[in-house]
Amino acid sequence: MAKVIYQRRGAVGVLTLNRPEVHNAIDPESAAAIRDALREFESDTETRALVVTGAGGRSFSSGADLRLAQHLRENPVTEEVGALGFARVNPGKPTIAAVNGYCFAGGMELAAWCDFRISAANAEFGVLNRRWGIPLIDGGTQRLPAIVGLGNALYLMETGVRIDARRAFEMGFVQEVVPEGRALERALELADRIVRYPNRGLLADRRSALAGLGELLEPGLRREAELGVPVLGDPEVVAALRIRQG
Repeated sequence: MAKVIYQRRGAVGVLTLNRPEVHNAIDPESAAAIRDALREFESDTETRALVVTGAGGRSFSSGADLRLAQHLRENPVTEEVGALGFARVNPGKPTIAAVNGYCFAGGMELAAWCDFRISAANAEFGVLNRRWGIPLIDGGTQRLPAIVGLGNALYLMETGVRIDARRAFEMGFVQEVVPEGRALERALELADRIVRYPNRGLLADRRSALAGLGELLEPGLRREAELGVPVLGDPEVVAALRIRQG
């Protein structure tokens, strides 16, 4: 069974993390598959919007598979686009996260990578990697402050607290909260609306909005990687991961 599934539904692409047995955690193989799916979406002129989701009803993604954290650090994908396969990919088209269940650590970074987020009522969010001393290295330090403001971002990053869908909505991280089981359906409804609009003006507005906030995004992402990736080899992090896995 593929760990990442990419499908086209008309003019909408759907990327599904498909490891529900481990809360859709991302291992090196999954990271490479995410990169490949995003490149396919980027190059396909017939596909105008993307929905990202997780298989099963329990998780969007719990982030990196911590059993293989060191392998993620060494993965060639990390240098190319980021450890989990998406941080430095810009497809130039609308992207929507359909969040069901757990959305933690790198999973929250993936949701933040998307243009906006539709959350099921049972979703939970948090920078839980804080517990093991693992930094955000997939865009979280850059995108979270832009989305929720610096105070909220630092609150999440420094405390490692878990918040529910309603609190995420109040912070502005989530744009809609829908009944459990309906996040993907609602995201697809919105994607279908998006792809029916004249495309050129929509893309111009998207690009202008992102450029206005993100003129320093690229150097920020590089700095995040330079500071964060070496921490994965820190003895305290390695010890914390051993305790977790034991």
